[in-house]
Amino acid sequence: MARQGFLEALSARTLVLDGAMGTEIQRLGPSAGDFPGGQDGFNDGLVQSRPEWIRQIHRSYLEAGADCVETDTFGSNRIKLDEYGMGDQTVAQNRAAAELAAAEAAAAPPPARYVVGTMGPTGHLPSSSDPDLGRMPLGEIREAFALQAEGLAAGGADALLIETSQDILEVKMAILGAREGMGRAGRDVPIIANVTLDRYGKMLLGTGVQAAYTTVRGMGIDAFGLNCSTGPAEMEPSVRWLDENSEHPVLVAPNAGMPENADGQAVYRMGPDEMAGLVSSFLDRYARVRIVGGCCGTRPEHVARLRDAVDARAGRGAGDR
Repeated sequence: MARQGFLEALSARTLVLDGAMGTEIQRLGPSAGDFPGGQDGFNDGLVQSRPEWIRQIHRSYLEAGADCVETDTFGSNRIKLDEYGMGDQTVAQNRAAAELAAAEAAAAPPPARYVVGTMGPTGHLPSSSDPDLGRMPLGEIREAFALQAEGLAAGGADALLIETSQDILEVKMAILGAREGMGRAGRDVPIIANVTLDRYGKMLLGTGVQAAYTTVRGMGIDAFGLNCSTGPAEMEPSVRWLDENSEHPVLVAPNAGMPENADGQAVYRMGPDEMAGLVSSFLDRYARVRIVGGCCGTRPEHVARLRDAVDARAGRGAGDR
């Protein structure tokens, strides 16, 4: 039987995305020597230096019931990789990450699992007048994402996720770059555009969900969503607006609650059952919500409860998917 495509699956059922990558990496207790060149904190570089760790993380989410696993490429656009001296390896780095995730997805039991190529922000804010953050030329931002998308598509990603976006102009550049990169790879996959909103429903530079969605909805995206920054409760007004106004499927991937400061570290205290209950309520009320997952602070336990909630709502047991 032919494998069902990502968009086919999305139209047929609610998909469960995985949870946080960074949290799981830290639980493995990495030291500077585990990262390429001893560059402590270079999480994406573990695809090369500790691929077995990243495989293990993907596997843990798949075993928890995730339909989709995200590549370890949040900071693998060329601009971010330049900070680690690896900008010239952007295509190869992303291809390797996608291939690694694809191998785990292919080994998982039915139903079909999908690899979502993660494309995080560059660290610049092109809409800003800030003399440092706002100075990066748009063409360079676009090309940084094009190289990333080329590698992800060539490596077998089933969709591209532009995520944790704080500047809607950068989102536009990422979409355009993704199209260019997929053209170079000779492989076209769906694009999901995600933005990050604060508790008041605004992106970092003040763009609301209405303006953000209106800006990109005609750019050939296949889904639109929200991730990071807040827990599910704070996302609800924006999710409601998208349900009423979006022409696209909606992705919702909140943090495990609002971050709390504990000795200078962000701590997320929302447990799996509470989070799954809140996200499940979105599925009951908002038909446009078609992908649910977790961001900061979420673990395989959170994904397992999301899986249970989605299956219960659909009247399925664990073996019926």
